[in-house]
Amino acid sequence: MKWFEERLYEDSTGGSYAQRFKIDRILCDEVTKFQQIMIFETPFFGRVLALDGIIQTTERDEFSYHEMLAHVPIMDHGNVKKVLIIGGGDGGVLKEVLKHKKIERVTLVEIDARVIELCKLYLPSVNSGAFESARVDILIENGFDFVSTNSNLFDLIIVDSTDPSPSSKLLFSRKFFESCQACLAPKGIFVNQNGVPFLQSYQFKNTSDIIQHIFVYPRFYFVAVPTYVGGHMALGHFSDSNYRNEDTDIIIRRFQQTDLDTYYYNPDIHQSAFAAPNFISNLAYK
Repeated sequence: MKWFEERLYEDSTGGSYAQRFKIDRILCDEVTKFQQIMIFETPFFGRVLALDGIIQTTERDEFSYHEMLAHVPIMDHGNVKKVLIIGGGDGGVLKEVLKHKKIERVTLVEIDARVIELCKLYLPSVNSGAFESARVDILIENGFDFVSTNSNLFDLIIVDSTDPSPSSKLLFSRKFFESCQACLAPKGIFVNQNGVPFLQSYQFKNTSDIIQHIFVYPRFYFVAVPTYVGGHMALGHFSDSNYRNEDTDIIIRRFQQTDLDTYYYNPDIHQSAFAAPNFISNLAYK
């Protein structure tokens, strides 16, 4: 019997914490110039993508993370036309963004072409053909470099990255956040993932400390993702426009007009996701 063991948050737990997945079959296991890519089948979570030994997504629970990363800012904004996705090579968040028919162009910037190629082949249920959409431009390049030199403006920027690592640590830097702000159109929103605060308090607080000096309205919202163990996963919601008091009725109307087919997201979840336990609020706002 083969098992995949994911050793979690070694900096904060001292290497004392892990989770395991029973492997039915390994579909691919290769090392690119950027990372190790492994996709395998499990009895409960279906097919699983791991990068450098860390779980990125599973067929069973991908909807919660991808829906919340996409639909919350799109519904808040109300008129998103152009979207930039940095990372997201599994295509899950791209699939959710494309559910909004009013969105005209989506630019996806992924550093490792093999992630896209292998996820198209082995995780079609996660991306549902999203990479083939005529509304999508796929660029294989470094996301940090892209926003540093880009001259186009986007209504929404979504950073769907791994946790800080040699290939992604710059995506959590002040320079990157400032570059993303410069790429936003008026009323634009920038969202990203910031780990599980209970076990990754340093990563979460680092983003919070940086971001509140860049955006006028920095906020965090939260989602439960079973395979991202450790409790609430934090998603950043940063803008220079105030979306804090967006009327619930407006979100409900937009949701109904969009006619979204979702498993996790709904207007009630949208509003409640911004509520945080005190231990998280104390990290983010003090």
